[in-house]
Order: sequence, then C-alpha cells, then structure tokens
Amino acid sequence: MARPREFDEEAVLDAAIGCFWSRGYESTSVRDLATQMGITGASLYNAFGDKRSLYETSLRAYVERRLIDRIRRCETLPPRQAIAQFLGEVVQHSVTDADCKGCMLINAAVAGIPEDPALRALVTAALGEIESFFRRMAEHGQRDGSIAMRSTADDIARHLLGVLIGVRVLARSRPEPALLNGIVQTALTALEDPARRRE
Repeated sequence: MARPREFDEEAVLDAAIGCFWSRGYESTSVRDLATQMGITGASLYNAFGDKRSLYETSLRAYVERRLIDRIRRCETLPPRQAIAQFLGEVVQHSVTDADCKGCMLINAAVAGIPEDPALRALVTAALGEIESFFRRMAEHGQRDGSIAMRSTADDIARHLLGVLIGVRVLARSRPEPALLNGIVQTALTALEDPARRRE
C-alpha cells in the first residue's frame, strides 16, 4: 500500500515553478529544486518524475494559472478593451517584477527549453492560445467597429503576439513603465479606425 505524501503537492509545485522561472531549465539542478520545494530528491522523483517531467508539469501549471486565467478574464470585456487590459497586465507584471524574471513561457520560447518535441509543442500551443485570443478580439472588434479593418484579424493577432513577446523580453533588461506602456499604446492606436477618431 502506497504511503500518503507528506507534503502539499500544490505548494511544492508552486516552489518548482518559481525555481524554473527564476533560473531557467538548464541552470536548475534537481538539488536546487528539492531545496526550493522543501522535499528530498527521492520524494521529488516519486511525485513528479525526473527534472524534465517536473519542468513540463510546472510549465503547464504556469500557463493555466497565468495565461489561460488572464484570457478568460479579459475575454469578458469589449474587444479593444480586452486587448488593452491583457497587454496592460503584462506591462504591470513586467515593471513590478523585482527580479526581472520575465515570463516563464516566453523565456522557454526564446531560450529555455531542451530539444524536446513535447515541450516545444507545449510552448507552441500556449503561444497559439494567446494568438487565438487576439484573433477573436480582432474579429469581434472589426464587427462592432471598434477595431479598424485595414489589416486582417490574423495579421492583427500575429502583430499583437509579437508586441507581447517584445515587451516581455525587453522588460528583462529595461523594465521602464514609460517605455513599455509606449510600445503597448502604439500597438493599440494602430487598431483604431481614423474615421471613428474624427467623429
């Protein structure tokens, strides 16, 4: 009969997320993880498998808690406001991140995952969720007139994804509110229909 686990699995997973997020995959050792999580190496392996498996579990949890939750909240707003809220929260998190950790997902996308098809698929799918959110908002906004028709919804979504990634990467070295807000505001202004501004 298996012994019950003597730790809070959610709490130790939170600790693992923090460790991978701040150090990156390659720079994080099993010893680092066990120390941060407050468990033994044996307990780590028994509960989560090896380092790679724990990283995948941590990244999935991060995506669900940080990304999917934000999409769900923002999607209840009018289209252009939803985009502004989403990007505004990204800037807020970036400028208040004292350790300049960036976004765990974006970090993984640009440098932080091993050559592993499953992990790459996870990162690609998560970025696809963001792009799909922007696309839905662009489509809805073009229908209600709050977003200009001069670009397709697909092009708008890809552009906004690029803005998001750029903000997150830039913020790691220059977490300056005026700089990051200026980038976002320029992207939002580009969504406006000039004819509606003159009305």
